[in-house]
Amino acid sequence: MGTPQRRPEAMSRGCAVIPGTTPHFLSLRKHNTCVPTTVSSSGLDQRHKMIVLATCCLSLLIVSMDATIVNVALPAIRTELGASVSQLQWTIDVYTLVLASLLLLSGTTADRVGRRRIFQIGLVSFAVGSLLCSLAPTAPVLILARMIQAIGGSMLNPVAMSIITQVFTGKAERARAIGMWGAVVGISMALGPMLGGLLIEISGWRSVFWINIPVCLAAFVLAAVFVPESRSPAVRAFDPVGQLLGVVMLAALVFGLIEGPSLGWSSPVTLAVFALSAASFVAFVRWENRRVDPFIDLRFFRSIPFSSATIVAVCAFGGYGAFLFLMSLYLQEVRGFSAIGTGASFLPLALATLICSPLSGRMVARWGARPSMTVAGVVIAVAGLALTRLSATTPVSALLVMFAIFGIGFGLVNAPITNAAVGGMPRDRAGAASAVASTSRQIGVSIGVALCGSLTTAGAAAGIDAGFAASTHTVWWALAAIGVIVAGLG
Repeated sequence: MGTPQRRPEAMSRGCAVIPGTTPHFLSLRKHNTCVPTTVSSSGLDQRHKMIVLATCCLSLLIVSMDATIVNVALPAIRTELGASVSQLQWTIDVYTLVLASLLLLSGTTADRVGRRRIFQIGLVSFAVGSLLCSLAPTAPVLILARMIQAIGGSMLNPVAMSIITQVFTGKAERARAIGMWGAVVGISMALGPMLGGLLIEISGWRSVFWINIPVCLAAFVLAAVFVPESRSPAVRAFDPVGQLLGVVMLAALVFGLIEGPSLGWSSPVTLAVFALSAASFVAFVRWENRRVDPFIDLRFFRSIPFSSATIVAVCAFGGYGAFLFLMSLYLQEVRGFSAIGTGASFLPLALATLICSPLSGRMVARWGARPSMTVAGVVIAVAGLALTRLSATTPVSALLVMFAIFGIGFGLVNAPITNAAVGGMPRDRAGAASAVASTSRQIGVSIGVALCGSLTTAGAAAGIDAGFAASTHTVWWALAAIGVIVAGLG
């Protein structure tokens, strides 16, 4: 792999900053020059800024909503395409895995070649991927199309956030814009299951992908007309070796967890895959530690709050991914709910998250991350313990209460993750720390869904029937343990 340069203790460069632009200096390796922002955003009026914010929020809406919509569609996909449980896991996991692997690279590329340009490329890629998903004749083709969708998705959310910070330069207006951005997550969760269930009931599971296409086209046109092009004053060097090692590490781990139950945990293939993941992790750490401008700055993990926030993100979103995956199958395959009935059943979860997310944000602003994170962990543990009593005849009212309790815990945990991640960082590294926290969320969902097949074991392997509910109890005990971990770290 060659010998990368050692990271210098300090690095300074003289760069001229165009008046009206926001200076943002990153380490530069290849070229000792600075690239100014190409268009100043300070002269935009309030109406123009709000259109830019709405355009960016459209991208968040489709990327976030896509996960909940597809979960509701899993039973229909299983029936029509004859997909196995592992193929259903890959339908979810290939999306979150590719998204997690490319988030940081997409952000760096946007800083280099232009944020609006990458944002528009992402919208086109997401629309094309969605169209291919809707036309997929087999489960493997659907999985491949989901990968294309995720490549586009990785260019949307981190780049959109960069656009927002360039357009909203005042501290107060930026805080309000980011608050509205965060609220869209709750809205997408509330809208996704209901809209997905309705679309599946009317037009079949393929229609859940059609909804993305007009949204992408609208956002593309709005971006072309209203979003100013911008680049970072300085650009980071690419780190293809670090990027590749990170992708191999995650992909091998998820593959082993998903395919391990069917291949056998002691089979040569399973052992080789896990060995590859471990070797890639060791190589990744060694390589990144010696880079001048690393893909992920491992010095972040010397901060206890940052490391804790990363672990909490992986655990909490792992529990969330497992919950959505298993409960979507349980409600439709075991309880016989329709797609729209399943969407309605998730409404308490979505509403609790929608209410508690901004509440948690205010709690964090007033008292810091500790109270929200601790309470969230306790509530998640309670939800996990309640779900260990799940059976094929659990009353619907009890299910809705369980969903609401989990939604409260999940809603409370999101805000303190970002706060804890960036709280101990220097101001100029807060953006990179936040990006790592976002990547950890996606990794958590991937691992959570991957673990479902491993923990349900015989219940999932034998098929989804009345015994499936009992086979999920191991997952719910794991969810209770996740709650204890989150509360402890809080």
